[in-house]
Amino acid sequence: MSRLFICLWTIEEKRRRKKKAQEEEICCESSFCQLKMNTFKAHTCTAVTVLLLQLWLVCCDITDGNAEHLKREHSLMKPYQGVGSSHSSQWDFWGSTLVSSSYVRLTPDERSKQGSIWNTVPCYLKDWEMHVHFRVHGSGKKNLHGDGIAVWYTKDRLHSGPVFSNNALFHGLAIFIDTYSNDEASDRSFPYISAMVNNGSVSYDHGKDGRSSELGGCSAEIRNREHDTYLAIRYSRGRLTVMVDVDDKNEWRECIDIGGVRLPTGYYFGASAATGDLSDNHDIISMKLYQLMVEHTPEEENQDWSKIEPSVSLLKSPKDNIDDPTGNFRGTPLTGWKVFLLLLCALLGIVVCGVVGAVVFHKRQERNKRFY
Repeated sequence: MSRLFICLWTIEEKRRRKKKAQEEEICCESSFCQLKMNTFKAHTCTAVTVLLLQLWLVCCDITDGNAEHLKREHSLMKPYQGVGSSHSSQWDFWGSTLVSSSYVRLTPDERSKQGSIWNTVPCYLKDWEMHVHFRVHGSGKKNLHGDGIAVWYTKDRLHSGPVFSNNALFHGLAIFIDTYSNDEASDRSFPYISAMVNNGSVSYDHGKDGRSSELGGCSAEIRNREHDTYLAIRYSRGRLTVMVDVDDKNEWRECIDIGGVRLPTGYYFGASAATGDLSDNHDIISMKLYQLMVEHTPEEENQDWSKIEPSVSLLKSPKDNIDDPTGNFRGTPLTGWKVFLLLLCALLGIVVCGVVGAVVFHKRQERNKRFY
């Protein structure tokens, strides 16, 4: 009888031990699963954080007027201190230009006027962005006003001439805000904004509104607006981008985007305007230059940028813009906003994949528990 009792006790003890071992194994696997789950979440969080950091860096590359990058020696702002003809002045003006407390009027609404304002300090930045706050207004009715404003980055300054009161054979970059169409055969809508890079060998054709030498352009309603109008000119790593904010939306709209542009350092920023038989008030409220923080290769850093000849490497001639009513180049590489949207989509895709993966992993864990 005692032997039977001992046998039954031994069998029961083995059963209890086996059950305890199974419970410990399940608990261990559950802890291991929880550890894997936590590790998975940590890796997912790290990946999302890295992508957010990359996204932030791309956004920071598009300057939004951060004061720490503002170069005051190349900026014209109210109350326009440092404007004049003295040796300490950073801006000098010519012609009909009038400096008031709230604007710099390049020309009044009078016929046959010319005026300009120029930075006296040469710019040695390799990558920069210029924001121009301007206003064009007058009493003339539709198509009975002119001629427009030009923003310059050129080798010489204060050289009067026939191109918006500046020299026609200039060296450097010009952005034209043309408010009157001189070409009767043109199918473009004016005012029209265009860009030109010149090494002094090509003259701006005023009769054709510079169409044969332009890099691209767009139409923009900038005259007699009740809200502020802005122009942004960005030059970075050989790429020229021109944007406008003229619709009171507080956002930039791309006008020109072209690669292969070579501009030297040591040139001067300026703005000029002219009137002819027709007239307008051409006002500059501010010109703010921002330095873009861009990394260059050692070869680029060691290059003497002041010796670069202004030029553009085009896949097609500027004259081909005649076939494109908008004046823009097709098939241009991705711009900053396009890269931003692509990164945003990629980030959302990774987050969705991480959530789906976590749900699937959790369901597998529950199924393993039920199996045991």
